[in-house]
Amino acid sequence: MENVLDASGLHTYYGASHILHGVDFRVGRGETVALMGRNGMGKSTLLKSLLGIVSPRRGKVVVRGRDVTGLETSAVIRHGIAYVPEGRGMFHNLSVREHLVMAARKGWDGRADWTYERVLETFPRLAERLDNMGTHLSGGEQQMLSIGRALMTNPDLLILDEATEGLAPLIRREIWRVVRHVKDTGIATIVVDKNVGVLLDLADRHVILVKGEVVFDGGPQQLKSDSSILERHIGL
Repeated sequence: MENVLDASGLHTYYGASHILHGVDFRVGRGETVALMGRNGMGKSTLLKSLLGIVSPRRGKVVVRGRDVTGLETSAVIRHGIAYVPEGRGMFHNLSVREHLVMAARKGWDGRADWTYERVLETFPRLAERLDNMGTHLSGGEQQMLSIGRALMTNPDLLILDEATEGLAPLIRREIWRVVRHVKDTGIATIVVDKNVGVLLDLADRHVILVKGEVVFDGGPQQLKSDSSILERHIGL
């Protein structure tokens, strides 16, 4: 499988604290990867290292065959990556409509599959709130807007950090419906979430981090057949 993203030997620090210890991480084209681990194990740091938000001291990040190590985040995402951060990243002075229009652009290869109209069809709630400020939406609606905004960039890879954290059950189901739909369209996805049951059914591959090191990288069947892996590393 051709990789849309390939990182190797990532060592990332916060000051003197060594967070990632030689992490190798890849995502194939159209593949959905669940990034798993307890809190504080380095998941968000890995995502930020891939995106250039935090600069690894050692290692390499390659996107579609191009070395993007050390580039500014704005340059990295121009290679076809969209990021839905934990906390959703709403702009207090932009309406729902403006969030979407501001993000709109063709993909790196000129694709424009995700249009304003398609995003509103996917998220009917947003169509009802176009003139509302993004920060005035409920938490679930903000997550929908954050995902919709990301899709407006027509990415090859969508990164979701804490996809359904803090959301009501009904809204969580709606978010998972959309993530499955995105997967079906062929966009590769990295998903971080605490709902292991959903991730086991959704993802093609699972990567577990423990103290900044990869301790498992494999398919869902292996995790389903050996519950001790999740018990040991996730605490289920």
